[in-house]
Amino acid sequence: MDTWSAAITLFLIMDPLGNLPVFMSVLKTIEPKRRRLVLARELLFSLIIMFTFLFSGQVVLDFLNVRQESVSIAGGIILFLIGLKMIFPQPGGVAGLAPGEEPFIVPLAIPMIAGPSVLAALILLANQDHNRMLDWSMALGAAWLASATILMLSSTFHRLLGERGLTAIERLMGMILIMISIQMLLDGIGKYYSLG
Repeated sequence: MDTWSAAITLFLIMDPLGNLPVFMSVLKTIEPKRRRLVLARELLFSLIIMFTFLFSGQVVLDFLNVRQESVSIAGGIILFLIGLKMIFPQPGGVAGLAPGEEPFIVPLAIPMIAGPSVLAALILLANQDHNRMLDWSMALGAAWLASATILMLSSTFHRLLGERGLTAIERLMGMILIMISIQMLLDGIGKYYSLG
């Protein structure tokens, strides 16, 4: 796999367009001026987490004696719960935060940007060829930059869609997120039993 293929793959796994409704929903109770700072902070946290996993993810999993299938199953459960909250909103919103309260790392940095699929892909890239870590770093940087650009323009999308459009997309994305989460669960369970 070349650098651009890896970047495109990581970008598709990050799915910034699919995550847009979640970000807008979580951030809608925060003042518009503060929203961009919170989003920039969460994007920076996600980049740090992804680079940490690229360079030492397998070591951490081995140290904790956690298999990659467990990461997939745990991520599937978290995404399932987020999807349910998107379809059946609670007073605290998708993140369960009080009005005006800022998200911190969860759920925006993890699992929405640096999700289990991205982290697993980074571990696989690193294991594929240790001599190409600069290439993998460039691929991750390019995918993150493209995703960050889309997510930083979320307020523009908010203005275009309005509250009703945002609510409709949020419910639809909740359904899609539940389907993705169940697939992640099934994949993790299937790999676990196939490997014994």
